[in-house]
Amino acid sequence: MIQLSHISKIYKNDSVETIALDDISFKVKEGEFMAIMGASGSGKSTLMHIMGALDLPTKGTYILDGEDVGKLEDDELAEIRNRKIGFVFQAFNLLPRTSALKNVAMPMVYAGVSKEERKEKAKKFLEMVGLADKIDHTPNQLSGGQQQRVAIARALVMNPRLILADEPTGNIATTQAEEIMAIFQDLNDNGHTIVMITHEPNIAEHAKRIIHLRDGKIVNDGNHHKQRRVKR
Repeated sequence: MIQLSHISKIYKNDSVETIALDDISFKVKEGEFMAIMGASGSGKSTLMHIMGALDLPTKGTYILDGEDVGKLEDDELAEIRNRKIGFVFQAFNLLPRTSALKNVAMPMVYAGVSKEERKEKAKKFLEMVGLADKIDHTPNQLSGGQQQRVAIARALVMNPRLILADEPTGNIATTQAEEIMAIFQDLNDNGHTIVMITHEPNIAEHAKRIIHLRDGKIVNDGNHHKQRRVKR
């Protein structure tokens, strides 16, 4: 589903060059659950932005679901982000004075889905993440874990092929983090491809494969990692 070939990202500031990614190559098969780990400055966020079609590499090729992302125009990139990728962020990125239902429905607004269908699908996905009784609540009426559940429902509502999660448990309590990881494991069991960035080893252990970055390079690719399942 994903193929990155010799990806490098170089930032230039006056005469100074900073190499954020240095000749990265790997593939992600459909249905994988992969974690990307690394210290601050290792390049993991830059890699996530490239995989999410939010940024383009300086060198190399990124193929997503058969399409060469580097050859797409801005409007085509926006369509791919809305149609094929579901994003889950550490900061939740919810609209603060908007109900959970309307937050989840937002991607469908941009896709031109009818109001009635938006409402039904948003309710369905909120029910899926255990928030059927919170659809009218605004983010400030929800706990951190509940807000992240809303963000996951929003990421799923367009039925994306790929879910990208950037530190999805970074702003929530340990118990809630385990609940969020249980949701990700259920989604993966049902066929979703998930790539997750985390600096927390205990969170990465929930993935089936762990890649470690250091100074913009892959230093370890744990294809045979034994996944830790959440106990129900």
